[in-house]
Amino acid sequence: MSKQTLAFQAEVQQILHLVTHSLYSNKEIFLRELISNASDACDKLRFEALNDSALYEDAPNLEVRVLVDKDARTLTIRDNGVGLSLDEAVSHLGTIAKSGTREFVHRLEGEQKKDANLIGQFGVGFYSGFIVADRLSVESRRAGLPADQGVRWVSQGVGDFEVEHITRAERGTDVTVHLREGEDEFLTRRKLKAIISKYSDHISLPILMQEEEWNAEKSEYVLKDEWETVNKAAALWARPKSEITPEQYQEFYKQISFDSEPPLAYTHNRVEGRSDYTQLLFIPAKAPFDLWNRDKRGGVKLYVKRVFIMDDAEALVPVYLRFVKGVIDSADLPLNVSRELLQESRDVKAIREGSTKRVLTMLEDLANSEDAAQRDKYTAFWADFGAVLKEGVGEDHANQERLAKLLRFVSTHADSGVSFADYVSRMKEGQDVIYYITADTLAAAKSSPQLEIFRKKGIEVLLLADRVDEWMLSHLYEFDGKALQSVARGSVDLGKLQDEEEKKQGEAAAEAFKPLLERLKATLKERAKDVRVTTRLVDSPACLVAEDGDMSSHLSRLLKQAGQSAPKTQPVLEVNAEHALVKRLQSSEHFDELAHILFDQALLAEGGQLDDPASYVKRVNALLTD
Repeated sequence: MSKQTLAFQAEVQQILHLVTHSLYSNKEIFLRELISNASDACDKLRFEALNDSALYEDAPNLEVRVLVDKDARTLTIRDNGVGLSLDEAVSHLGTIAKSGTREFVHRLEGEQKKDANLIGQFGVGFYSGFIVADRLSVESRRAGLPADQGVRWVSQGVGDFEVEHITRAERGTDVTVHLREGEDEFLTRRKLKAIISKYSDHISLPILMQEEEWNAEKSEYVLKDEWETVNKAAALWARPKSEITPEQYQEFYKQISFDSEPPLAYTHNRVEGRSDYTQLLFIPAKAPFDLWNRDKRGGVKLYVKRVFIMDDAEALVPVYLRFVKGVIDSADLPLNVSRELLQESRDVKAIREGSTKRVLTMLEDLANSEDAAQRDKYTAFWADFGAVLKEGVGEDHANQERLAKLLRFVSTHADSGVSFADYVSRMKEGQDVIYYITADTLAAAKSSPQLEIFRKKGIEVLLLADRVDEWMLSHLYEFDGKALQSVARGSVDLGKLQDEEEKKQGEAAAEAFKPLLERLKATLKERAKDVRVTTRLVDSPACLVAEDGDMSSHLSRLLKQAGQSAPKTQPVLEVNAEHALVKRLQSSEHFDELAHILFDQALLAEGGQLDDPASYVKRVNALLTD
């Protein structure tokens, strides 16, 4: 057959322009795509040869070779896989919409189809060569065809391609990339090895390159006749767990995470079902410095059939597990045309759910272990990653109950490591709610006036000082049937924990102080929503609380610090009828000044800021010098 010039099929010119100029984010990906296609061709031959071993001809060992010709400025990717016939070259290389491997899969029936899912897809990746090339040429012969049925396909990636029969003794395909000016970096062995190591290290076939040696006369490196395997040709996660030592897992973790310390824990699983994939996930021992950088992409490495696709595949793990490192390798995960952005699908959802459950199981095993050393590991984990894990309470409602059991707090009874289960086990007889308080700092929480009655009665209160706590608690309402209640919200009601005598004393004090409360309301009407007598205070004269349904002052401050608007609400001022300062109010000629000082002190005690500090200082000084 003489040489023919054929036009690309519909809209290929437009798609080629997209591939060349904007489809891929970095040029080196072209080599990953071409090596991936070469590996696919070998996988396809291996499958076909199951029924016809003669297809191996005299070359049963499948491999991929990368050849460099600096004089011709070409890079050739050679495989001894299934190859192409002339018709297949016209059909599969003449259009982006069709994939040779996909058509091959469609012809399979029954149980064979499952095995065929391991075969990759041809397609757009082939044309990525035009990112760095002004011409691509393909020479191939399909396994089983005679030598004179070889084919040569050539295109400049514009509007047409040339195709002709050639004589080719070797089975398989050579894809030659004719590099454009300015792309000489892809002619250096070091650069090519680095790309292969980054993207194709775990391809199961050997990838070979000619070795080099220094030629003193020419003052340059020259090629030798020996060939070197430049990839490891074995994916750690694809090997049986029984063959992998803990040291090998640790070294692999350090390689992918750039961490100098071994991981805190890891899980390695093969998942089969709706979506088949392998996961190897690690929990770091220490938080990275950029854990709180919102622009930092998190996620695991994604491989498809042992071919590297991307770092930080965010869609495969939830944001609150962004610290997790590892690899997920899928045989059938759907990808977009460039393989760089995941398409949302049932497979993606299944992998994300499966990965989340595995990580939570690892954490539960550490937290609930009978081994003190394992529990200490969880304590260390919580110190570094606890605040991030709290994000999941609001983001992952499906696992909210599991996450709630993993939460750890400081309380008025313990300085660290208090779980909800621990708290419930220590609840007073008659106590039916879990008490907590939020504050800007742990010190502010510990010294809050709202805790005084709880300390007096020995009732434990959880102390929450992480910025995420207010948001988390807006999604978490109860644990094990026990409601969560802020001690700084609403009127204090200790229920059965408060005896009848105390209740009567409180009611009597409220009635006796009614005139005083009315005067305070009038004086502080621009600052306080209400003023009332409280039983929650023991040593302090006053405190501020939020009404049920209103935003707490602590959350309001957090929103303002983040540059967001917060609804304007007024707190309730609660006064201690037994305190000397409150009693002095009744007969003081400086009633207004004392009332404002009382409010300002309550505001400062809860960690708030005064709108007019100078006026506060002036009032205090005036009373001190009176």
